[in-house]
Order: sequence, then C-alpha cells, then structure tokens
Amino acid sequence: MNIYVANFPHSTTEDELREAFEAYGAVSTVSVIKDKFTGQPRGFAFVEMPTKVEAKAAIEQLDGRDLGGRPLTVNEARPREERSGGPGNRSGGRNGGRRSF
Repeated sequence: MNIYVANFPHSTTEDELREAFEAYGAVSTVSVIKDKFTGQPRGFAFVEMPTKVEAKAAIEQLDGRDLGGRPLTVNEARPREERSGGPGNRSGGRNGGRRSF
C-alpha cells in the first residue's frame, strides 16, 4: 500500500521515515520528494508497505504524531491525477481553448 506523508521538517531523512514506519511492519520503499530545480526536500514523501494491515496500522498510529516538532499528516496515497499541458491548453487546441470566429 502506498502511503502519503507530509508536514515533516525538511531536514527529515528517508532513513528516519523508514524507522518510524518499520515500527508497524515491513517497508518496501521511502521516497522523499525533492524540488527538481534545487534538490531540496519539499516536505512530503511516499512510503510503500507491502501489507495493507500493517500500512493501515501505521497510518492510524502516525497521523498527527509529532516528528521534529511538527504533527505528521499520514494517509493512504491517492492515484496520481493526469495533468493538463498547463494554462491555456485545457482543450488541447492550438488556440488555448478560445473560440475562433
């Protein structure tokens, strides 16, 4: 099960998150999301746990728990939504969705 984790200090490492989640079961992966330009952590991560029962226990126990002086936000990750091409490209047309007369 993929778990979304947010609101932790930017200094938090993947190893620290892994340790917190391993108290509730096996952890497959931990991915702290970083800014693609600066390489700095963005303050959220995804933790993958292979067992749904253990993942749900981790969510229940860690959501709202203090980590580095901040209350964690922990919940089941939602599937990634497909994004459009940006402003003015909502319709996919060459004129940015504006009508041509």
